[in-house]
Amino acid sequence: MKVTAPSGALPLAEGLVGSGGGSVRAVILYGSHLLKTSPGSFSAYDFVVVVDDYGRFYREMKGCHELHRPTWVMTALSKILAPNVIAFTPDDGRHGIAKCLIVRKDHFERGLGPEPPDHFLLGRMVQKVALVWAASPEDEEWVEATLEGACSRVLDWVGPYLEGSFDAEAVGKRLLEVCYGAELRPEASNRSESVFEAQRDHFRNRLTSVLERGAASGLLERDGAAYRFRTPPSPDARRHWRRHLLLSKVRSTTRWFKHVVTFDNWLPYIARKVERRTGIPVELTPWERRAPLIFLWPRVIRVLRGRPEREHS
Repeated sequence: MKVTAPSGALPLAEGLVGSGGGSVRAVILYGSHLLKTSPGSFSAYDFVVVVDDYGRFYREMKGCHELHRPTWVMTALSKILAPNVIAFTPDDGRHGIAKCLIVRKDHFERGLGPEPPDHFLLGRMVQKVALVWAASPEDEEWVEATLEGACSRVLDWVGPYLEGSFDAEAVGKRLLEVCYGAELRPEASNRSESVFEAQRDHFRNRLTSVLERGAASGLLERDGAAYRFRTPPSPDARRHWRRHLLLSKVRSTTRWFKHVVTFDNWLPYIARKVERRTGIPVELTPWERRAPLIFLWPRVIRVLRGRPEREHS
């Protein structure tokens, strides 16, 4: 089902594509602007940017003065815990800001495939997304097929966390709880609930067919208007995906150190996000601004431990 992106997303995507000099294959929007889950006036548009070559993309961005890091550093980091996260702020952000996950086609396919290295891409791309721009009809078809493949395998990894009977909405809600549990996030404990409510229809429409195919294949059986597993997931399957999600949490936390290098002005961006999501005011000290990797950790721990149960309005 086609999803319409907010009007502000297309100009930013087209600007990014132009700066990428022909290396961009697709731009996919996800996150708060699409879901309308309390984006603030300084909130960035969340893009997944699929490219055909990391080095070419970063060289083109550098040539357009849209990249302020050494090209070789960005290219090298692309191969460590892909994707890189960068900020795209044309005209100093006067026309909007985009937080971009830069990922090569083969890494995108692997991240959404049967054996993803972690949950970073998968957890975002099985939610409601919008294809904002594609280089060709073939690229558009490839993106849609890759997203559909990821959605069709949802029961593989969320199945071990389902008990008794379930319908499409119950799977979607549990899916988000699992995905949010796979990362340390500076957000209220009920964030997955509000995100689910914003895309309840998406999960109902997208996952109903997944459950129907599961019943047709014999994996599931009907239980009134709901479904249940004919044979519950095996202990080996449960252990496999629990290890995977634990590894995902380790990898996502390790990515923080990479984001510090790749994402311009990451510190004020994170501070505003924490304030918006938790209602906790963040006033950074001079030492925290000067050497955040040394002096910011006590504040990070306090924020994570003091997250409210309910999301701040």
